[in-house]
Amino acid sequence: MRKMYNKLVRDNIPEICLKNGETPVVAVLNENEFEKMLNEKLREETAEFLESGDTEELADILEVVDTIASNKGISFEELIEIKENKAKKNGKFMKKILLKEVID
Repeated sequence: MRKMYNKLVRDNIPEICLKNGETPVVAVLNENEFEKMLNEKLREETAEFLESGDTEELADILEVVDTIASNKGISFEELIEIKENKAKKNGKFMKKILLKEVID
């Protein structure tokens, strides 16, 4: 039986398929395709997290974000530094503030 996926998967998935007696059919993406599929993977993992609330899915989002950053030449540490600098400037989301309107 064939199961069609056509989605970006983690590096070890083909070997896991083989160990399970399955035959994976894969392709290696060019940079443009890879960027497109990373964006799609981010949407997929975000939707899965929003549906389940599972921290495993949240970790998957981080893995995709880490890969996107790396693909853009930014280390995860640099990304965290950017995040922290932005938090110092604009704050975080800990106060649960909903901005309803701004009147000038």
